[in-house]
Amino acid sequence: MVKRITRELRRHAPFTLLGGVTGIILMVIIVLGNVPSDVSETAFYTLHPLHVVLSALATTAMYMRYGKGKIWVAILVGWTGSIGIATLSDVVIPYLGGSLLHVEMEFELPFIEASKMPVIGIEKWKIVNSAALIGIAIGYWRHVTKIPHAGHVLLSTWASLFYFTAFGVAYWIPLLPLVFLFLFLAVWIPCCTSDIVYPLLFVRKGQELPLQHTE
Repeated sequence: MVKRITRELRRHAPFTLLGGVTGIILMVIIVLGNVPSDVSETAFYTLHPLHVVLSALATTAMYMRYGKGKIWVAILVGWTGSIGIATLSDVVIPYLGGSLLHVEMEFELPFIEASKMPVIGIEKWKIVNSAALIGIAIGYWRHVTKIPHAGHVLLSTWASLFYFTAFGVAYWIPLLPLVFLFLFLAVWIPCCTSDIVYPLLFVRKGQELPLQHTE
């Protein structure tokens, strides 16, 4: 398992680097364009649920393809694997990164956040948890593991970026090299863990495991 994780992290590093570069470009545009924080918040709460859908789909599909378990286990694996890892990637790591950079950051947990979504006015927790259930349903009925990794990386990178600019107050330009580092870490390890390692922890011994990630 350790060799597998190392191999997958190495394979995913180039995609993640590219995603981090696009994130930095977006941050420069946001800063130089004086984009209001509420626009970043709307962008975050659009991208984060989409990331949750994709993560739940991939995690559930991977488990169903190689685990063949009961439906309640698939739901548990899909929900915890998507909500938990997407929250770590999109929220926790950016928040910790901003705090380490001495940036004034707000902390939100979207899957339990009772305040309403920008624009549509629906409670945030309803949207995020519904996104997880949609991804689980798709992954359960159609074991689609060939999800374009570039799309997953960009969704996660941009969600993490917009968390910085939506809930952090700073002049970001001098901090860009360190922001890039946190964007890279926020995507690289959590995405591999969610899509590959986590669901396979629930596969029974003796089951055939994939030789490599099928994205």
